[in-house]
Amino acid sequence: MYIPMLLIYPKGSTTGEKMAIVLKKSLSKCLTRYYPFAGRFPSLSSPYVDCNDEGVLFLEARTDTQLADTFNRMNTNCQDDETDQLFPDDMINYKNTTSTDLVAVQLTHFACGGSALAVSFSHAIGDGRTLSSFLQHWVSVARYGSTDHIQVLPLNPHFIQSPLTQRPEMGPTPIEHVNVVMKKFVFPNSRLSELKKKIAAGSVNNPTRFEVLTSLVYKTMVAAATARSGCFKPSYLIIMVNVRDKLVPKLPQSTVGNLVKVMMAKTMHESQTSLSLVAAEIRKEKQLLDGIKTMQDSIESTKSVIEQIKNGKFENIHKGKYHVSSACGFGLNKLDFGWGKPMGTFVEFKSINANTVVLMDTIDDDGIEPYIKAPQQLLVNQAPNCRDTQSSV
Repeated sequence: MYIPMLLIYPKGSTTGEKMAIVLKKSLSKCLTRYYPFAGRFPSLSSPYVDCNDEGVLFLEARTDTQLADTFNRMNTNCQDDETDQLFPDDMINYKNTTSTDLVAVQLTHFACGGSALAVSFSHAIGDGRTLSSFLQHWVSVARYGSTDHIQVLPLNPHFIQSPLTQRPEMGPTPIEHVNVVMKKFVFPNSRLSELKKKIAAGSVNNPTRFEVLTSLVYKTMVAAATARSGCFKPSYLIIMVNVRDKLVPKLPQSTVGNLVKVMMAKTMHESQTSLSLVAAEIRKEKQLLDGIKTMQDSIESTKSVIEQIKNGKFENIHKGKYHVSSACGFGLNKLDFGWGKPMGTFVEFKSINANTVVLMDTIDDDGIEPYIKAPQQLLVNQAPNCRDTQSSV
């Protein structure tokens, strides 16, 4: 399973040849610190990494297409097949069944001089925060030339010892034969501020952007499912939460691994789907995280939730679960290797399940972009109250 990240850079003063040299040289230095990423899984089912220093696959490609055309197409169709060509080998989709590589990179040069940097990162060795920390470290090494530079030292990875455990899986989701699409929306901070005021008038004091936007998207998706089936059914909001700053002692954000906990908010009656009540349920679940003090606590808690899901303890759980992850605050929109910040950041979502949402910062830091994968009926008839990337502001 891979996390596929794509960074789009416009034409600048740096030539494509120079970009490739900088990226390769800095990546090589970066891997002296992130040395396990240069290893391999001995087999597809292996629970450990062989740190054999084989290196990271780095491909370079050229295309006759214009960056503007590709960028606009990706903004309006997040499942565009041509996007696959920007990723290395078969490490394109979220799930992969053939590669034992941990990380792979492809730099694609467009006819206009712009470029796309695609990174496929194995979820088995780290979460979204690990990927963002790795990219920030790579960027800093590219800019300052050394892993020992004063500006780079705070970004060097932190490794911890933990017992060998198999990462818990949610289990297969039954296939529902509906047309599933992916779409990106844009919520400016002005709109989020309006939502915060609306929810704050209810039962949640000083709600966060994450709480209000997640509540709105979840409410909208549940409403669409209710309209489609003709009646409300129990629904579940599943959120993966970074626990690095919850543990005692706290761990640096540069700590490598899947340091997350599954948090689940339940909605058993249609009357519980109001924005303020959903936000209150999210806040209540977040407060329970204060009981997580060690990695073992987090692992056991997550295993318990997943086992209950797999064993069918929750009514309608397989059709009524909605996954939300957030990459906000990860700095992905600020990754400047020396030729400027990206004009766009994208995640390749084609093979993840429906009813999945990933939140990312807008490129100008003035809002949040939810990427929503759901049945087309939801995104056409009951889209969240925001502007999408195909609409004017």
